[in-house]
Order: sequence, then structure tokens, then C-alpha cells
Amino acid sequence: MDRDAFEQKAAQYLHTLCEQIPDRRLGSEGNRQATAFFGETLKDLGCRVTFQSFDCLDWVDEGASLIVAEHEFEVMSSPYSLECEITAPLVLAASVDELKELQAEGSILLLLGEIAQEQLMPKKFPFYNPEHHKEIYALLESKSPRAIITATSRNPELAGGMYPFPMIEDGDFNIPSVYMKDVEGERLTAYMGQEISLSISTTRLPARGENVLGRIGPDTAEKIVLCAHIDAKENTPGALDNGTGVVMLLILAELLVGYSRKYQIELLAFNGEDHYSAQGHKEYIKENEDHFNKIMLAINTDVAGFIEGNSAYSLYGCTPEVETIIREAMSGYKSLVEGEQWFQSDHSIFIQQGRPAMAITSDRFMELSTYITHTPKDNLNLVDYEKLIDISVALRGLIGALSEG
Repeated sequence: MDRDAFEQKAAQYLHTLCEQIPDRRLGSEGNRQATAFFGETLKDLGCRVTFQSFDCLDWVDEGASLIVAEHEFEVMSSPYSLECEITAPLVLAASVDELKELQAEGSILLLLGEIAQEQLMPKKFPFYNPEHHKEIYALLESKSPRAIITATSRNPELAGGMYPFPMIEDGDFNIPSVYMKDVEGERLTAYMGQEISLSISTTRLPARGENVLGRIGPDTAEKIVLCAHIDAKENTPGALDNGTGVVMLLILAELLVGYSRKYQIELLAFNGEDHYSAQGHKEYIKENEDHFNKIMLAINTDVAGFIEGNSAYSLYGCTPEVETIIREAMSGYKSLVEGEQWFQSDHSIFIQQGRPAMAITSDRFMELSTYITHTPKDNLNLVDYEKLIDISVALRGLIGALSEG
């Protein structure tokens, strides 16, 4: 194979996804362009392509403002928040215990400190929803504030590199909300009990999204699923998160032209990994609920191909025999190392269904999650195309080795 030609092709694909298409958030026109591009490219490479369509919620944000005693504080609309135009007294809760005791009806509620350390999982998120998040939501709804301000620091595991991060990102939560930096929240506490004015200009819009599946090889056989999420947060090019994963699926489709061996190969662009509803994942599970036992291995790629460090793979629930085959296939590439397990991406869907899985990312995953992903910094300048081709070629070799077993 001509590696230089594949690197150039990978660069062209990524340019299309991250620069020519302006926004890949689920429900947006850019997202629809991205899935169409992925599907058409797979068809051109000989894959059998299907689309799993589903309803979702899009959202338009025209900004928010907070004015207190003629001073304006910088706030951002919480994603999927309802609009509002409110003047009301400011009250504060810094812990769950304080929120339990607070009289907040008719007020604007500031959440700061201990209670605002984590991004809340959406109310109807099906895969992970801790009890203390449910408790906070229930308290907020029972206390009936007219609006909520959350003052946050950093939470890389759930919010990527955003600072501040939106504590609330949920189209099923109907109290208007904004977020601000924790240091601004501290300043705002000086106005406790005073009337403040909050304006949020947003619109919720019904929309459609789709997963894209390209299949290679026999229809009735067990299958190997290779996946990456095609959507991205708003206001980020989403190069590492997760343009590179999608590009590797396209490169792999070309490397597998003519494949007709033991397993069906499914190249899956999940849609909505960065959306509060996880609607694409729910749709995939619904359509495959009686067929997960046919998946002999799921391989997910996310935040891979960073210019520094190595690519890192990790294994979940594989048999010793499959682990040995994987390690041998990966060992021929200096840029690929075995890393620690992590669960904040699409391979978790398959793990929860009891299927063996493999995940590929960067060995700088936590650093990238803390400072880069979900921000405008996640651009093409951070991508090493040689590493992308290493991963793609290694996966082609792995598929061949598994097919011989």
C-alpha cells in the first residue's frame, strides 16, 4: 500500500469533516452533511450502507445576560435550556443539604461550590445515572426556582476541556439555566437577596439524526463492529473528538475492499455521543437487541491520532485467545501501546451488553480531555496522520488474524 497516499486521503477526509462542514452537533444541518458524506464515501468504497434514523432535539442559542445592580456578569446558556426574561431575588445553595433547607420558589438560584463540582447526567440518560444526580434534579424541581445559575470549574471526565462547564445539559429539564465561572459565582454571592435580571434567548427545535452503518463480508456471519461517533460539540472542530475516529473507519473501508472472509465487518458511525439524549445509541441497541450475541468483538476509536505520545488500546471482556491475537497484531507498530482501561465512550455500550470490546485512544487521553476536547482548540493542527494510518493498518491485520481463527 502507498502510505503517503492514505495519509493524504485521511487529511482530506478530516478537512471535510472539521473545516468544510461547520458544525456536527446532533440535529444540525452540519451533522446531516457529515452523515451523508460518510455514507456516500462508504458506498463509493463498495460497502452496503444503511441508515438508522431517529428523532432528536436541536437547539439554537442567541445568548444570555445577567445584570445585577447595573453590573453585568458573563453567563452562558446551559445547552438545551428554555428561554426566559426574569427579574427575581438571588438565593444560594452550595451543597445538597443547603438546597434541601432552602426556600427558593420564585427566586433565581445560584449553585456554587460542592454541589456544582459535577456535570449532572441528563434525567433520562439510560447508561449511567447516579442516585445523587437524580436527587439534585428532584430537589431543583421541587424547590421551583424561576431560573438557575451554576458556577463551575473543570470536569474533564464529563465535560472535556470546557471551563466553565454547563452543570445542566438536558432537554428534558424545564427550569431555565445558565452557567458561569466559579470565580464569577463567588463575586455574585455579594448580591445575595437582591433583585437580579436574567435573560436567556434560546429555542428548542425538533430534528432528525441518523447512525450510519457500512457492512462488508457475509450477511449471516458473526461480526466485528468498528465504531466511532460522528457528532461533535458545538463551537469545536472536533478533530480528535472524534473526526479522527470517523476518518479511520473510511480508511479501513478502503483497506478492506474485497474482504469476504469469516466475519461480517460493520463500520458504524454512532451519532449523538456528545448529545444529552444518547438517542443514536438507544436506536442502535433497539435495532440490535436480539443480535448482540453475533458480535464477536467491538472496536471503538475516540480521541486518537494526537501529535504527541502514542496511540493506546485497551481490552474489555476478551477471551485470552483473542487478547493474544490483538496484542500480536498491535505489537508491530511503535506508535501503538497497551494502555489503561477507560469507559467514557461508545465501547461501553457493547460492554454493558456483555460483548468483548477494544478501545483505541491517545495515551494523553486525560490531558486532552482536560484542556482540548469540546473546545475550539481541538483542530487539525493536533493530528498526526501517520498514527491514523498505523491504527488503520493494524486493525486490518487484526481482522485478518481473527478471521483465520
